Amino acid sequence: MNLRMAALLMAFLVMGFGDLRGSFLGISREVFGISASQGALIPLAGASAFALCALPVGMLATRKGKRFVLQAGLLITAAAHALPWVLLSRYEHLLAAIFLIGVGMTFLLVAGNPLLRDVTEPARYSRNLTFAQFFKSLGSIAGPYLLPVGVALGLTWKGVFPAFALASLAVWAAVTWAPFPAVPAERPATLKGMLGLLGTPALRWKVLGIFLFSGSEMGMNNFLASHLWLTFGMDIRKEALTLGQGLFWVSQGAGRLLGALILGRMATRSFLRVCAVGCLVGLGGLILGSREVAVASVALCGMAFSNIWPCLFALTLEARPDRSSEIGGLAVMANVGGAVLPLLMGAVTDASAVRWAFLVPLGALAYVAGLARARSRTA
Repeated sequence: MNLRMAALLMAFLVMGFGDLRGSFLGISREVFGISASQGALIPLAGASAFALCALPVGMLATRKGKRFVLQAGLLITAAAHALPWVLLSRYEHLLAAIFLIGVGMTFLLVAGNPLLRDVTEPARYSRNLTFAQFFKSLGSIAGPYLLPVGVALGLTWKGVFPAFALASLAVWAAVTWAPFPAVPAERPATLKGMLGLLGTPALRWKVLGIFLFSGSEMGMNNFLASHLWLTFGMDIRKEALTLGQGLFWVSQGAGRLLGALILGRMATRSFLRVCAVGCLVGLGGLILGSREVAVASVALCGMAFSNIWPCLFALTLEARPDRSSEIGGLAVMANVGGAVLPLLMGAVTDASAVRWAFLVPLGALAYVAGLARARSRTA
């Protein structure tokens, strides 16, 4: 593995730190006394950063280059994780920090996914992107597992933030030092031109799929621990966290390693279809299953969810590889689904019970399964 690939994989690790916000829903309900609907402001704060910044960052990448945007994102992420260590006494402070983390994640996602393609053979991109997503899973795992460890060591629940800030700075140094190949300059993008890409059906329906999947994944990230806590009585600071978000992200890591092997032998669209069906089965187990079935379903969902985003993004990029930065901006903007669907899940939880909230991602993944089956020119 060369130095630039190693630096990019470490950048994907930092991308996973953004999923730390999902660990705060149950804790915030206990510490700040908020409702499930108010807790849905946590993913809203992160996803609104995607919505506001994704297209401008995509345009910036066509002017300044993907590497510049990646470096800027790492510095913003470091600052965002340092902020809660200094100021985190009210729920509003947490929301502000999560918004800033979302800004940093936007820079990283817009630049990182297309930049990986610049250093990868086209035929190996889906596999390499899946492998890179494995490193993202390692970053995602850090939140649910470091929080209980920090509490056990006598730290407050906000004591993990300095570690994430220092790690982001270390990766910035690696990306700055690593030699990246010269890439032909892209045509400077305009907002009209980027939005005009959505006029192509092959792009529009895939971007919608990314919107629905991102919302589903963030909904899982935010509601799994609450489901295990409220439905089965697990400890929200330990067992529910590790068997909820923790197991979900561990399973995603395993699934992405497996996916990197499978994608060497199976077409991207076929593998996407298999994963989508697995998601539907796992969500059914979460909704209807016992405690044991629910925990097993968390693992199945993690395995099945793990490869959907890289497959969707690779299929989307195939439509217009010459405009990778712009498509990267559109794909990251679609992550605003991570705000919309958790809001719906919070409303369902307040109206009935948290187990029924998983009907929302069930419907969204049914669309992704249909998209994976489509073979027409519009898909």
